[in-house]
Amino acid sequence: MQYRMKTHPLSDDKINLLLERVKTCCLATLNADGTPYCTPIHFAYLDGAVYFHGLPKGKKLENIARDPRVSVTVYEMEGLLMDLDKNPCDTNTKYESVILSGTARKVEDVGAKRTVLERIVNKYTPDITNKIPENMINSTVVIRVDVKEISGKFYA
Repeated sequence: MQYRMKTHPLSDDKINLLLERVKTCCLATLNADGTPYCTPIHFAYLDGAVYFHGLPKGKKLENIARDPRVSVTVYEMEGLLMDLDKNPCDTNTKYESVILSGTARKVEDVGAKRTVLERIVNKYTPDITNKIPENMINSTVVIRVDVKEISGKFYA
């Protein structure tokens, strides 16, 4: 285990707060040749799972259909912690990060899709109160990442 994981782990409460607060994350999938493919996405964390939405076609969906194993990284950098003597090797970063690994799958249930899409709308545009049209719910793909492993760390 990394030194910082031993000395600076995020508590479960702080992990949950970070996942609620941060607006973007990076989703890693695997290309057909086994190379990683990392996509910045908007997301919602709900009931211990990561959700995201999008168009019904695209590389990340192709990758998930072929191999549902994914990783998600959420990161928030608050700033630099400058060394008083201006030594670059002693300058550090104040941050919190979470890495989740799991399996991704499409959400097929329309009611579940509606709940997730409403959560995403509320997270990013809380002033919008109009109902999401049914045709948009039906034509939007919602992916759920069932989290199998989660870890968080910080430095302050």
